[in-house]
Amino acid sequence: MANSSRIRKGLAHFLGGVRAVSTESLGVGAPLSVRVYEVGPRDGLQNEASYVETEKKIKLIDLLSSTGLSHIEASAFVHPKLVPQMADAADVIRGIKRAPGVSYSTLVPNAKGLQRALDAASKAGKTLGEIAIFTSASEEFNERNLNMSISESIKGFEDIMRIAEAENIRVRGYVSVAMGCPYAGDVSADTASRIACMLVDLGCYEVSLGDTVGLGTPKDVADVVRSCVDNQGIPIEKIALHLHDTRNMAIANAYAGLQEGV
Repeated sequence: MANSSRIRKGLAHFLGGVRAVSTESLGVGAPLSVRVYEVGPRDGLQNEASYVETEKKIKLIDLLSSTGLSHIEASAFVHPKLVPQMADAADVIRGIKRAPGVSYSTLVPNAKGLQRALDAASKAGKTLGEIAIFTSASEEFNERNLNMSISESIKGFEDIMRIAEAENIRVRGYVSVAMGCPYAGDVSADTASRIACMLVDLGCYEVSLGDTVGLGTPKDVADVVRSCVDNQGIPIEKIALHLHDTRNMAIANAYAGLQEGV
């Protein structure tokens, strides 16, 4: 990775900029601090057409670990035929150098994926402290992405939550296409917030609302966050945002989230 120093400097610059934003400029209710949850090694690589070698993935994560990040999603224990880029998840989890103060998580679609993640961590002599589960705010997207309905995916998470509780693993939830679906079009804030509430009720310590394909606007962000808090009673501390920059809206959408207290 010839650009390793640029990665470090770029992340450090970004984190410094986040820390420098004043709460006065954001208004009443803005958070006093921001936690950046890095998902690049998983979400950033999973759709790459050319296979990224395991050693390069490990090096990327090790570099990210040196930037000041506190949370890194390292890989995904999904079916290798469906997501070939994540076929080496076990090798990645075993190979990374775990930095003090950094939490490393992995995405799991079901109990089988969780067991694979537990086995990989155990073989590395490490514990699995955190995992992520995911569903969608659109039935069409869920059927195409997971080959099941939203209710079926939520039901399937029950086994994951039982294992996670027994193993003392924190669980983070994702709601994909919370601000617009490429197949169904608009997604209402009420629909997305109800799915988020289901994940909180299951036991997720935090739910990340995803602008998965970059269709969201600042108004969409504000609407869905407010719906989560006002209509579903989800504490603002349990809400996170996952924003794509497909249409150059990620910064504006992040700012809107900050104004809502995320």
